[in-house]
Amino acid sequence: MKITRIHQLAVHVHDLDEAVSFYETVLQAKFIGRFDPPGLAFFDFSGVRLLLEKGSPNATIYFWVDDIDFAYAELVEKGISFTSEPQLIHRDGVGLFGEPNQEEWMAFFNDPSGNTLAIASRKKNEL
Repeated sequence: MKITRIHQLAVHVHDLDEAVSFYETVLQAKFIGRFDPPGLAFFDFSGVRLLLEKGSPNATIYFWVDDIDFAYAELVEKGISFTSEPQLIHRDGVGLFGEPNQEEWMAFFNDPSGNTLAIASRKKNEL
């Protein structure tokens, strides 16, 4: 298993409209999309996604791995206790977050200080 890059950062926002306006207008970030409900907006910073999440308690760091199943097994072997097994998060038929007709998979765990971390990868959509 090799973590190759930070894939996504998730941050809490109080007001999604205000946050989207700030990141898009003031910081001139590339807007990807908004899903409201549940209160999510995505921006692209040179290939690293920023997820603005209304109601989330804190920040989450998502690390990219080439093969989530292999990485999950290797981290479990190293003593990591996951809060969730690898699970399908999103079917990306149109290619909003990358190649079309792929699925985004993630598994979540905590670092020693209790921060939420995740591994993420994409798989070809089998449907």
